[in-house]
Amino acid sequence: MIILKNERDLEAMRPACAVAGTVLEEVAAFVQPGLTTKDVDDFAASRIKHYNAKSAFLGYRKYPCQICISVNDQVVHGLAGQRTMRFGDIVSLDVGVIYNGFVGDTARTVAVGGCDVLAQRLMDVTEKALHEGIAQAVGGKRVGDISRAVQDHVESNGFTVVREFVGHGVGRSMHEEPQVPNFVDGKSSPKLRPGMTLAIEPMVNAGSSAVKILNDGWTVVTQDGSLSAHFEHTVLITEAEPEILTWPEKVPSRLKVP
Repeated sequence: MIILKNERDLEAMRPACAVAGTVLEEVAAFVQPGLTTKDVDDFAASRIKHYNAKSAFLGYRKYPCQICISVNDQVVHGLAGQRTMRFGDIVSLDVGVIYNGFVGDTARTVAVGGCDVLAQRLMDVTEKALHEGIAQAVGGKRVGDISRAVQDHVESNGFTVVREFVGHGVGRSMHEEPQVPNFVDGKSSPKLRPGMTLAIEPMVNAGSSAVKILNDGWTVVTQDGSLSAHFEHTVLITEAEPEILTWPEKVPSRLKVP
């Protein structure tokens, strides 16, 4: 069942999404060579606590970390630990928070100090694919229109879309209906209606689209060892243009860092 949010729901959900976006902005700025992924997760925990929010990931199906931190060939769901980030790495940061009883979910891939041309192009194409998808998130269109826009942009630039993991509805729960694939799967897709809130999140590989899960049961990596990038926003379907709920500048002034 697809849950439509009313204005009362959105009054609570907008701040949750703004907190997620702001935490992601702060964590992305914190990343630098020499830090471990555990350092980054600890910093994220401190910022989530600062806003009186909770991690939406910690404890979810026994996930052990505050945020997902995925380095280089890691696609999603990377676990924080003693891995040291080095200049030239790229790291995907996926932040989900619970605030006001609602979830905000957002992600971004950043370079650690700097990166090579391929890595930068992969990140640029993935971020652009996200916004191409968001542009299709209009009432009256279908989820498949989002999927097609993402896939077309990615593949026209010579990269591939991960197929085992997809976007999703989000609200009081982290994963709601509908699923939002980043590719056209040939199935009938739901019509977009005002009040739907979707986490649109392209996961894009520089090489093959094939992925596998490591023995830790969580970390998804590319099968061929190629780089991967991940960008995500939580978006509200309206009667007109889509509203991106996880822009960091939307955070209420009372929640801003002193």
